[in-house]
Amino acid sequence: VQLQASGGGSVQAGGSLRLSCAASGLTFSRFNMGWFRQAPGKEREFVATITWSGGSTTFADSVKGRFTISRDNAKNMVYLQMNSLKPEDTAVYYCAAGLLIGSWAYWGQGTLVTVSS
Repeated sequence: VQLQASGGGSVQAGGSLRLSCAASGLTFSRFNMGWFRQAPGKEREFVATITWSGGSTTFADSVKGRFTISRDNAKNMVYLQMNSLKPEDTAVYYCAAGLLIGSWAYWGQGTLVTVSS
């Protein structure tokens, strides 16, 4: 199983980025997907999840109203659209896959997002 996150970069506060995660080696449409992040010196934290069907999403309070998560099961892709970015969103972002929400069996390698003020 491989999860390849991409789309990170440097952006000014208020800007937007779209992260992508390409999955392979698994029956993607069976897996719930999540995005997590880890800022320098901090523990990894939950950002957003989406169920296998795309029918339900959840978000951390810190990103609600600014981030959206979506998936394309035909392409084995999950996305994180990040708008109104803040310096505190600076982190390495990881995608994860699990058959159960909260039990993440597979992790991607991470993509760095840097938001400057």
